Amino acid sequence: MVGFKNRYLVMEVFLDPNRDLVGDDPIIITQFNVAKAIKDSILVNYGECGLASSLGSLQVKYVNPITKLCIIRTSREEYQKVWSAITMVRSIGNCPVLFNLLDLSGSIKACKSAALKCDELKFEQYKLVVGDRLSEDVTKHMQNCLEKIKILEH
Repeated sequence: MVGFKNRYLVMEVFLDPNRDLVGDDPIIITQFNVAKAIKDSILVNYGECGLASSLGSLQVKYVNPITKLCIIRTSREEYQKVWSAITMVRSIGNCPVLFNLLDLSGSIKACKSAALKCDELKFEQYKLVVGDRLSEDVTKHMQNCLEKIKILEH
């Protein structure tokens, strides 16, 4: 018996730099928000049949609201459709966004190592930008996110 073949996409989300900066980001990137935006894009670009064929395996496995990194699982047969729909996502909520593919892999193990590397580098960059304003809560939240990556499974 052959196991179900998946593809894992490590994506980063870019928020619009020209948005109004009133405190924190206007939207918190969550698994629900990202999944809804992807499903809406698949529906618009591929119709109900395209959405139905993608829904069986589509899952947002991980989202880090600090570094804006996410891991998306999809089937091997549907990954190109899902990937193209993700590139056509232009907003999450009312916030304009762009997605960038960092890594595409066929195993969760390879995906985890790529995501850990990217997340750690992006957090180092975040610390440089924030400087002295980095709170203990943000550091703890980041450590929790890194732990979530390490325990990811199918």
